[in-house]
Amino acid sequence: MYENPASDEIRALLKKVRTIAVVGLSPQPARPSYFVAKAMQGFGYRIVPVRPAVTEVLGEKAYATLADVPEPIDLVDVFRAAGHVDAIVDECLRLKIPAIWIQEGIVNEAAAQRAKEAGMAVVMDRCIYKDYVELMA
Repeated sequence: MYENPASDEIRALLKKVRTIAVVGLSPQPARPSYFVAKAMQGFGYRIVPVRPAVTEVLGEKAYATLADVPEPIDLVDVFRAAGHVDAIVDECLRLKIPAIWIQEGIVNEAAAQRAKEAGMAVVMDRCIYKDYVELMA
């Protein structure tokens, strides 16, 4: 069974990360992905929206896939259903992205374990915004 990193490891990850690609970032302000990404942007992180058929979210150019992003990504924040996480992990591994955060309410044990075993930092079923407020404030 997959186990999340300890609080001090999560804090260290949040301190190290600068660019967060948000997979499934909605352009709708009422959606959790928008709220969380906007808050993280306010905390100083560069947000890169990854969502097909959208050109821009939060003032940042959106990309259809992680592979389309032309700059290095420090962390992928996932706002997609658990069934999509396997493919997202595969893409992260292909692109050698060092960390993935699978948002609160999304659980895919096998994908999280596979990412961890491949050397990625992995946080699952937790909210990056809530952890930032709790650990970094």
